[in-house]
Amino acid sequence: MEPSAQKQIPRVISIAVFVFALFLILINLVSLVFPSLVESTLEEHELSYDPFELGTWAIPVIVVNIAILIFAIFYFKNRLPTVVKNGIGFIKNFEISRSVATIVLVGLIFGYIGFTIPELPDIEGKKFGDFDRVKAAVEGWPFENTTGEDELFNLHVKNFLLKSSQFLFQNYRVIPMLTSMTLLLLTYFFTAEITKKRFAGIVSTVVLLQSDIFHTFDTVASYENSWILLYLLSLFLVEKKWFLSPVAYIASLFSKPLTAPYLFMTLFYTYSSQIPRRKKFYLLSSYIAIIIVGLIGLYVIGIDIGGGISQGNLKFQEFDFWNSFATWSYQLRFDGVFLAFILPLTVALFFTARSGVRHANSILVLMAGVMFTMTLLTAFTGFNLHPYRYVPLIVFFAVGVGTLLSKR
Repeated sequence: MEPSAQKQIPRVISIAVFVFALFLILINLVSLVFPSLVESTLEEHELSYDPFELGTWAIPVIVVNIAILIFAIFYFKNRLPTVVKNGIGFIKNFEISRSVATIVLVGLIFGYIGFTIPELPDIEGKKFGDFDRVKAAVEGWPFENTTGEDELFNLHVKNFLLKSSQFLFQNYRVIPMLTSMTLLLLTYFFTAEITKKRFAGIVSTVVLLQSDIFHTFDTVASYENSWILLYLLSLFLVEKKWFLSPVAYIASLFSKPLTAPYLFMTLFYTYSSQIPRRKKFYLLSSYIAIIIVGLIGLYVIGIDIGGGISQGNLKFQEFDFWNSFATWSYQLRFDGVFLAFILPLTVALFFTARSGVRHANSILVLMAGVMFTMTLLTAFTGFNLHPYRYVPLIVFFAVGVGTLLSKR
């Protein structure tokens, strides 16, 4: 079946996706404006600080969002000057040739390499305390577990990449850098594929390239990006080589099991895809089979998920759940573009979905899914929300910006 012949996603689903994403983003932004507010509602003792004290990003975020709201009102009321309206129309319809896109993309990648190579000689252990544990695991891989921990997933992919980096380059950080470089390239190709515009792919790549979180962890062996790369690849393959998508997804699990709850996001993305119904059925069946086989396997081998993940029984902690919404104020404090534009982007994606761009809903689900799974992880395990776990959110934010420029 041709993509144009497929039905649009039901309006009620689009609205539900938008409301869910908007709720998560608003509660995070409230905590960004008032960093102590959520914690103050959870504490029972007398507070020694003002819960309504403004955060560092409060004024910039409020000003930017009000300015965008006013601009949007004038735009939809058709009150903008003609030159501005023409400029918006030009940007929305602008496209570049394949050769120009290649030149720009190559320039971005070489620029990234030039700025990143000086980071490779840094001694990682001084900055990231997990490096000694990761190094021991890599040195003992694949025949022994030097960490002394029973892990739910043995990180074969991550350990293989890091061991290869040390063997080939005598440096643990080279292949993590190459992985991040590939993530930039895949962000371009993924965005260009779902928008059918090369210019949109370039825009998404630039948005990801400017992110502080991305640059902080792009060469870090302890928190390398192969799990994000493989998960994004599994989504990219849905409409390119659908039978390889589950392979890439399973590989991501053996790089970092944080992608396990992302499976439900994948199911929605597959449902929203424009592949023929028969292939969509086979692909969805494959992913459902992964769930069933995984649950059976866990039961048969008797892995204690609660003990393996949280060193105890999984138990929902209300304080950790709500407190996890207050992390943007310090974990993403240097990602100003994300903080200032995540709310306008969410609203814009909703209207973009209403206009017929199918994957606008998917991007909302991907962003909201990452935020919600991180919150649940904290609530059930007590783990801290380390900044590197925000990289997928930044990637999908970048793709979302490009999605606004979709051909349709």
